[in-house]
Amino acid sequence: MFFMLSKGLAFILTPSNFVILIGLFGLVLVLLRWPKSGWPLLIMRILGVALAGLSPLGPVLLMTLEDRFPKQEVPPIITGIVMLGGAVDIHVPQARGSEAWNDQAERITAVAELANRFPAARIILSGGSGHPDAISESSIAKQALAAMGVPKGRMELETRSRNTCENASESVITAKPKPSEVWLLVTSASHMLRAIACFRATNFLITPFPVDYHTRGKEDLRRMQESVAEGLAHVDIAAHEWTGLITYRLTGLTHELFPGP
Repeated sequence: MFFMLSKGLAFILTPSNFVILIGLFGLVLVLLRWPKSGWPLLIMRILGVALAGLSPLGPVLLMTLEDRFPKQEVPPIITGIVMLGGAVDIHVPQARGSEAWNDQAERITAVAELANRFPAARIILSGGSGHPDAISESSIAKQALAAMGVPKGRMELETRSRNTCENASESVITAKPKPSEVWLLVTSASHMLRAIACFRATNFLITPFPVDYHTRGKEDLRRMQESVAEGLAHVDIAAHEWTGLITYRLTGLTHELFPGP
């Protein structure tokens, strides 16, 4: 129930969807001859798209997340690596018979590099599908990593999780970490806060290894977006993470609203 409710809420609260819904509602009101109520909504829609799509709003929101857990020197010896799903499309491979990457694909390449650097480390790929008829994210990631030379026998799959906190709770069961062990968590920099909050809630004290950065630094705060689509995408990503942080905290899934190092 929570999974379906969260998906529906996420769709409505995604800024690019929200401004379109406002505009459509305003258009309906205008067509129904209620212009005094409809036109303000249409104007709000135009201003919303302009603000989110052209201003530095997206980079500001994203940078606050991405800078929270800076990259650190990896310890010389690690026990294992946990990679969260999200780097692949779970539907295209079944329909096309070909892997489909998204802008989070650095998770895959980072794990491949870490696997070569630490040949004794365990590798846990965490991520189900959320759809009964779809292949799991971790299964697709395993195929990709195997093609990059990572032995299949080293990779352990966690295929039950459907969200970040389930990633954490299911990964704990798979890893069975000991207090003296060092584990790395590989996920997007903007997603790291939500992930760390979930892992800390399970008492899995894992070391962040952020990847998939979307911002370059303070210079992004002084420039307009290259396109409205790029600006909206950045705002959507940031809003998704901020909404997740708040929702997980309010529902008791995590103990921290804005976790830090």
